[in-house]
Amino acid sequence: MINMLQNKKEISKKLKERAINEGFTISGIASIPGSSRLKLRTDALDRWLSNNHHSSMKWMEAERRKNIGSLLEGAKSVLSVGFSYINSQNNNKEEILKVGKFSQGDDYHKVIHKKLKNIGRWINLEIPDCKWKICVDTSPLLEKAWAEESGLGWIGKNSNLISRKNGSWFTLGFMILTKDLVPDKPHQSLCGKCDKCIAHCPTKAIVEPFVIQSDLCIAYHTIESREKTIPKKIEKNLNGWVAGCDICQDVCPWNKSVPYNNTFETTPKEWIKSLNIESLSWDDKTWKENLKGTTLKRIKPWMWRRNIRANLNKK
Repeated sequence: MINMLQNKKEISKKLKERAINEGFTISGIASIPGSSRLKLRTDALDRWLSNNHHSSMKWMEAERRKNIGSLLEGAKSVLSVGFSYINSQNNNKEEILKVGKFSQGDDYHKVIHKKLKNIGRWINLEIPDCKWKICVDTSPLLEKAWAEESGLGWIGKNSNLISRKNGSWFTLGFMILTKDLVPDKPHQSLCGKCDKCIAHCPTKAIVEPFVIQSDLCIAYHTIESREKTIPKKIEKNLNGWVAGCDICQDVCPWNKSVPYNNTFETTPKEWIKSLNIESLSWDDKTWKENLKGTTLKRIKPWMWRRNIRANLNKK
């Protein structure tokens, strides 16, 4: 029994170290079904959906999101990882047209999936009786809740996951495993009385701590909304944002001094660094060529023009 416990501790430690060696910033493990806080997070999701705060993002209604066990038969543990995307070349403050930092480099979905697949190959050799499944934010999973459960950080009042050392400038990935591993301690919230993210949101999209009303969010309207025009109440507060919005993260005290991840994967594309109103004259082919290999391809060329024009209308 002692040997089995030691082996479980050792393999859990090695797995998390492997994730860091693969290029992830942070890693942690949670046991399935998790602690009672998962029930609280699931209830919070239900309230958010019942209030229609997800607006047109109907995929958030997937029932499987509430049951991680439905994603892999025999699931016992989950490895949670964070990939930092903050790069020293990120700069939105002086730009006329602004793009969210998370999307300025390579498509993080592909970056994370590739790294996790490499970990999967390692698992096949080190834990051959363990089955695994990779999940990124396109999977029906309570990502931030499981990352919090794994000790990566805590869900802040702006609904982003925040790490004590790395702030909130990272995206998440997961591996659901059929192996019983040693879990990390769930992270406690460290937001305290701070409400800077709530106070600085120009559209008041954070309607209460931890709750985002999507149809008031600049990021939602510039990335997800397929409406032909942006509502006037959003348009007048765009302030240059054409893809995403970083305001609630920029003002967060935990993001004041975080380490950069200056890898080729996070380096901003040249066209993003020089984006200006001349891009209105780009045809669809030019847009698609530029968007290739980035997560920004989710925003169709006509949406880019809509977003840029909305910013010009405000001028």
